[in-house]
Parts: sequence; structure tokens; C-alpha cells
Amino acid sequence: MTAIPGPKSRELLARKQAAVPPGIGTALPVFVTRAGGGVLQDADGNSLIDFGSGIAVTSVGNAAPKVVERVRRQVADFTHTCFMVTPYESYVRVCEKLNELTPGDHDKRTVLVSTGAEAVENAVKIARHATGRPAVVVFDHGYHGRTLLTMTLTAKNMPYKEKFGPFAPEVYRVPLAYPFRWPSGPENCAEEAAEQAIDMITKQVGADNVAAVVIEPIAGEGGFVVPARGFLPRVAEFCRTNGIVFVADEVQTGFARTGTMFACEDEGIVPDIITTAKGIAGGLPLAGVTGRAEIMDKVHAGGLGGTYGGNPLACEAALGVMETIEEEDLVARARHIGDTMLPRLRALQERFDVIGDVRGRGAMIAIELVEPGTKVPNPAAVQEIVRRCHAEGLLVLTAGTYGNVLRFLPPLVIPDHLLDEGLGILEKAIAEL
Repeated sequence: MTAIPGPKSRELLARKQAAVPPGIGTALPVFVTRAGGGVLQDADGNSLIDFGSGIAVTSVGNAAPKVVERVRRQVADFTHTCFMVTPYESYVRVCEKLNELTPGDHDKRTVLVSTGAEAVENAVKIARHATGRPAVVVFDHGYHGRTLLTMTLTAKNMPYKEKFGPFAPEVYRVPLAYPFRWPSGPENCAEEAAEQAIDMITKQVGADNVAAVVIEPIAGEGGFVVPARGFLPRVAEFCRTNGIVFVADEVQTGFARTGTMFACEDEGIVPDIITTAKGIAGGLPLAGVTGRAEIMDKVHAGGLGGTYGGNPLACEAALGVMETIEEEDLVARARHIGDTMLPRLRALQERFDVIGDVRGRGAMIAIELVEPGTKVPNPAAVQEIVRRCHAEGLLVLTAGTYGNVLRFLPPLVIPDHLLDEGLGILEKAIAEL
């Protein structure tokens, strides 16, 4: 209806700049008034196709009926009591569902918190308490949050770590099996990366000093890097052999996003602890830490918790999300989205050598842009494509350690015609570039 952003959004943007510090960035400065079904409507009446889902949060839609109805009923009853003061059933039900849905048939326990970073921090706390060890191992290209500990765990400096140090101690980083950029080629990536990682842990840290290995089954902010097959099982086996807690950070990959309920299921990985957030509650702040009972039960009473953790509105929303995923078979829907997007993007890769790599699973897809004929990162091309897509009404997000990745996270409920239209806009932007 207008330029993007339109006059009303520009007016609101001026108010934002006067009230909010610039450290809170904005990918696309349109102010949303309604959203759902893969469409964002802004203050100027523009409708944009959503290929971002609030960074993998609104997988079931921005106002899924089951989520809305459950929250509406709950807000009329009570909004808060603090579960640590006077508990309520919905918290327990969410924990029961997470214990049931996460990989493995072992006895599990779950604690609910408010954010993905908080979930990762608690996973580390629990692993350290259970093992009596201090060290935590993470991976190149990993992202785990913005708090002191989780930005320490995060690999990328700008914008997440720049001038925010000193950082938390006893955190060690090892190589990730990144097939596109592995020096000796993708065919050697899994074995060589695992060997290097294990060798560094053994020689530089000492396996007996490591409480936890924390890894995203698909690296999110690092560029949707899908580790070479065989790498994750090898690392998980090393952890089992050495009494190290294997933590799968599924904050972005969880809840049907990758075509399985959790991404680690793709290679049969059963983590000792799994962290969840983002898509868990349809946009309400909730996160979970689910782990083996013998690990989770080590922590003393009062050692875990938080005032807002497992808020009753968010718990009801999560139950609505889980019902929606099951009843609408959104796991299969995610696979369908991947089966639709990947062939079209690979066809583009054949036409345009600015596309160095196409990767991902389910509805978590990315393309990595390079200087044509090389593997040199091309962030300028990413920014130009983003600009063209936004101008044509398609919201897309960027990622990558080198800032040269376009990532696609459409809601799992997006209809095929919008998926097709969005891909058409993207194809046009790349062709014009």
C-alpha cells in the first residue's frame, strides 16, 4: 500500500529512536498491528509475507486459536502466583509433556524458565553441580544467548560480545563440522572435525575437568550450519565415555522446526539435557531444561527457579502449541516446506554463482552468499537482497559468522501459495542482483 516502511511506521520509528537505545536493533522497521497465517500487517496497511516467524518463535502462527483460547481463559483466572510460592497444574503438565516428547525413554525431569539464554545457563549450572566439574565446551559458529555466561558460550563477537567483556571463565571452544567451509572438503568434515574437537578437549582442557559439552544440532545464528553427518554421534559418544553431560541447545531447532520434533532426533542423538524455548509457547516467554532424572535431581532445593519461570499464561500457551503441532501434524508440514524450498533454492544455486551453499532441514533453511567463483563471504550481496525483498513485501532474516547468510524460518502453518509467492520474490531479488 505504501513504501516500506510507510509514513505511520516511520513516525513510530522516530518515537522508538527517542525512547529506546540503539542497541536494540530492528531488522525491518515496520510496526505490526496484526499477524497470522504467514502474513504481517503493518500500521500503514501493508501486508508482508513472513519468512522469519519472530526468529522461529511463532511456528504455529502469531495467534493460533488453541493458544489464544487457553491464554484467554487463564488470564481471567490468574496471571501469576510464582510457582515457587504456590504452584499450579499447567506448569506440571508442560513438564510432563516435555519429559514425554524429548528424545529418550529414560526417566526425566524438567524445570521451566523464561528465555533460551536462561535455559542454557541453568543447563550449565545443573551439569556443573551434578559432575562437580568446572569446564564447559562449546563450538565454533555457536550461539547460546546474550547474558554474561551465554554470550561467553557464543562464538561470534559482533554484535553479541563486542566490548561486553570480561567474560565468564572455564569456557573452551572447539571446531564445528561445517561442510561448506571445511578445508579438506565435506567428505572428510565429520571425521576430522570430531578428531580435532576431541583432541583439543583431551589435551587442552582434560576430559575429567569438563562438566558439559553444549551444542546446537544445527547452528542457528552461526548460519544454519548443519554439521556433517556422523559428527554429533561421535561427540555424544565421547561425552558418554568420559562422564560429560551432553547438552543439546534446541532453542531454535526444537518443536517441529526441522521436520522432526527435535533436531537431534535426525541422527538418533539422545542428549543428557535438552534446552527449549522460542517455538515452545507461540510467542509467550517460556523455556525449558529437560534432563536425565539422575542429573536433574542432584541440585538442592531452592537451587533452581526464577520469579517468572513457568508463568501460567505461558504454560497454557505451550500446551496449546503442543496440541496444535500434534493435531495439524506440523512435523510433516515442516518437511513439506523443506521439500518445497530446497529444490527451488538449489536450482537458483545452479543459475547464480553468488550462492555458494544451500542447506538446512525442514523449515529451517539457509543460503550462503559468496563472491562469485570463490568461498569468500559476500555480506554486501545479502544486504542488497534483503533490501529488495523487504521493498517487495517479503520479510527475510540474515545470519552467519561472516554476515553472509540468508535464513528462512517460515511459520509451519504458512499456506503453499504464500510460500510460493515469497520464493518468487526472493528469486527475483537474486536474479536482479
